Amino acid sequence: MVQFVSAQEAVSRLKDGMTVGIGGFGAYGPSDELLSALERRYAQEGHPVNLTVVAGISGGDNSEQDIAFNRLKAPGLLGTIIAGHFGNAPCIAKMVSRNEVAAFAVPLGVVMHLLRAIAGHKPGVLTHIGLGTFADPREDGCRANGRARESGREVVSLVELDGRDYLFYPSFPIDFCLIRGTYADEDGNISLKHEALTEAQLEMAAAVHNSGGTVVVQVEEIVKRGTLPPKEVRIHNSLVDFVVKSQPLNHAQSYACGRYRPELTGETQVPTTAIPPMPLDIRKVIARRAAMELRPGCLVNLGIGIPSGVANVANEEGIAAQMTLSLESGPLGGVPVDGVGFGAAVNSEAIYSVCDTFDLYDGGVLDMAFLGAAEIDRQGNVNVSKFGTRCTGPGGFINISQNARKVFYVGAFTSGKLLAEISRGQLKIIQEGPGVKFVDHVQQITFSAAYAAQSGQEVMYITERAVFRLTPDGLVLTEIAPGIDLEGDVLAHMLFRPAVAPDLKQMDPRIFRDAPMGLQL
Repeated sequence: MVQFVSAQEAVSRLKDGMTVGIGGFGAYGPSDELLSALERRYAQEGHPVNLTVVAGISGGDNSEQDIAFNRLKAPGLLGTIIAGHFGNAPCIAKMVSRNEVAAFAVPLGVVMHLLRAIAGHKPGVLTHIGLGTFADPREDGCRANGRARESGREVVSLVELDGRDYLFYPSFPIDFCLIRGTYADEDGNISLKHEALTEAQLEMAAAVHNSGGTVVVQVEEIVKRGTLPPKEVRIHNSLVDFVVKSQPLNHAQSYACGRYRPELTGETQVPTTAIPPMPLDIRKVIARRAAMELRPGCLVNLGIGIPSGVANVANEEGIAAQMTLSLESGPLGGVPVDGVGFGAAVNSEAIYSVCDTFDLYDGGVLDMAFLGAAEIDRQGNVNVSKFGTRCTGPGGFINISQNARKVFYVGAFTSGKLLAEISRGQLKIIQEGPGVKFVDHVQQITFSAAYAAQSGQEVMYITERAVFRLTPDGLVLTEIAPGIDLEGDVLAHMLFRPAVAPDLKQMDPRIFRDAPMGLQL
């Protein structure tokens, strides 16, 4: 029978060395009532210690505020982290960099499917996801730091089946989980009515329950039994051990806004004309050039940051209805939220669970994907997951980039403070970014160009001043922006010299004018 308890009572059942699943996806679904209680308990008692935390995308708002995952930063509380991404909680990401915890960066889709495998008492996940990348045991085997290597733990192995290579990610029991919903009825059935994302609450609860563990759910409100429509119950009470009613302060819909936004749950629809266009800057220039690759009827994934600007451009140009935009967090259709609020969408047509979404992605449902790139090398490999000692993890990047038919890497040509003048259909660099993105060899392979060549993917790299295509021989420069000097503004800021197309073209000057382009697909 489900027990309704305080957060302190719920987390008092956590023991040293347990494996704990934590829900949430970036700014959405944080279990702050439970995590703050765990933080207080550890400060007072010094226990539990040496926890292994399992998560998809770390919860947080990309700051060092004492919220979400950052609440677990006290030395000794965590021993190991297995997650798709650490970057939303910078305090935890720093612990990974400083080798204070053993960290394993596992592709997000694999983490989601592992929850299902654990729930079903299956041996693990056998998949092609991660081949040729740092997840491959022939590279780093998902190990994000030295402490992970020293731990001796293996989270992935290489296997051969019917003459083909696969990666096997083994299952492991999960002892406890801290997740959240919107409503619990008096029997402990859980609804996600006000949650912007479906996430993987059901899958995590099933994995923990079927491991013989303890499922704790934080909710906004407790309602009378029988008042939740059956189709609204995401987690049945048979999977739930404890329910905790949260204080409103610890149960915001997201860290991105201080109010409930019903247009993110599908409860209401708002006019997309209310979404303001982006200002004409480097980010918009890149998003505009990327948007020119859109095609009618295509199913598109957008990554965080500059890639999400493609949706804004499509909306401004009045072409968003001609395609379906998709996020790995679950929303299909609508216009993705930008910035800290990335992960939800305004006016979604459907909101899948993260697990269901990766079933579709891994199977090849995506026509194209627009993703970021922090490092690109002469072979066309891309790194978005590790820089020096700092490892953020890949999130859903590997699942998406290995399975979309066409992949477009979009971002500024150099990193750091890049200033440019954009006017009259031309681009002029005022202050060059100090960091070089086009390098001889990426530090870590998050996207394997060799794997892409084997699978026949079409791959492009789009910046504000230059566009490249991937060929069997590496990168080829195909376009440069009007007003840009090939040698001084492009080749001089690359650590290798790419092939230059004999018919090198100029980027469309409409991209660089402060007016709608009149884009037609």
